[in-house]
Amino acid sequence: MHFYINILTTYFPDIDPPYDVYYQQILEQVALAEELGWECFMFNEHHFLGYGGLVANPAVLLATAAARTKKIRLGPCIAILPLRHPLHTAEDYAMVDAISGGRLEFGIGSGNTEMDYRVFGVTRDNDRERSAEALEVILKVWSNSRASHQGKFWQFEELSLYPRPVQQPHPPVWVAGTSAAGLGWAGRRGYHIMTVGHPHAPEKVRPGVDAWKQGLIEVGIDPKTRHCQFHVRTHVNENAERAREIGMAAVTRYDEISRIGRRSRIGRRSLTAAPAQYDWNMMLASGRNNYGTPEQVIQGIHNAAKNYYFDTLTTTFNYGGIPHTEILQSMRLFAKEVMPALR
Repeated sequence: MHFYINILTTYFPDIDPPYDVYYQQILEQVALAEELGWECFMFNEHHFLGYGGLVANPAVLLATAAARTKKIRLGPCIAILPLRHPLHTAEDYAMVDAISGGRLEFGIGSGNTEMDYRVFGVTRDNDRERSAEALEVILKVWSNSRASHQGKFWQFEELSLYPRPVQQPHPPVWVAGTSAAGLGWAGRRGYHIMTVGHPHAPEKVRPGVDAWKQGLIEVGIDPKTRHCQFHVRTHVNENAERAREIGMAAVTRYDEISRIGRRSRIGRRSLTAAPAQYDWNMMLASGRNNYGTPEQVIQGIHNAAKNYYFDTLTTTFNYGGIPHTEILQSMRLFAKEVMPALR
């Protein structure tokens, strides 16, 4: 089992600290993750919402984290490729790879908020096609000293990118998604993938992962040489009742802020059940949420493994307004008691 951490920021002004303190707390969490043995720390890109919007450009926070760490790998999960010119994205993340000494893990996707596309003036009708061409551009300029491009969405004359990544021909690529079409595409190109359980029941995720594996096989790649992440919101406490109290309150706040976009016509469709229909026991039993004592959290990971395919567990400790001190305590307990049982 590989262990990653990610953060999709959920910012609540009434319980979270001011922005400057909040970012410093995140950087402290990255440093602790490195100290405790996590392999990679990743940040989601979102815009215009308390749900994820505090990391509108992950490259900024990743570069700062890179300057404060030595060995932990760092990446976006995801960079929303259709929203920006791919040369801007290539420049930003090449800088992260250079500043970190070659520690970038490059996670990509199309995002899930219609408002982003409206505000930035990008049509969503062909976002998957735009993502594919954007990635083609990025990998081309990362891998060659000079390159030009004549595509459907972008065209440019021959140029050199400064800097190019330390990792050549390019950093590892991760594709986020659920659909068989998207993940099958990732497999045929030999990329790693990222999945998430709390919005998606196992039967919705499995076909996409199977398509990814089949795609790898079609191009002669052993699926065991590529990686699949499974993201799960996690909280560990030595006291079971306290863990349950903190975990359930944080999940409730997280899911509520994820639904705000739908109410305010931002265009983000929440995939979580409304509170009256939320099945807390099912979410734990299937590994889609995970909070409890170390023993209960270990069981939760086994529950997830029975329902989802993954070799990389990506835990989210900072979610739903959990206080910074509780996050650090949970991380330490997870590293001490849970990691050794799964390695």
